[in-house]
Amino acid sequence: MIEVVLNDRLGKKVRVKCNEDDTIGDLKKLVAAQTGTRADKIRIQKWYTVFKDHITLKDYEIHDGMGLELYYN
Repeated sequence: MIEVVLNDRLGKKVRVKCNEDDTIGDLKKLVAAQTGTRADKIRIQKWYTVFKDHITLKDYEIHDGMGLELYYN
């Protein structure tokens, strides 16, 4: 289990526990459950790299305690 921190830069910081073999789509569903926003309206990125839904966290080298950016479409 790893913990990922997502910050939307509007004052909301979400901590999500997930597995490294989960996909970005699974991470979006977990964030949606905590924030009340629909999963299809969430975009997760790091700097200018927008993460695709079907790729796993391990493939993107997302580790425990890593911070990601959370945007709403």
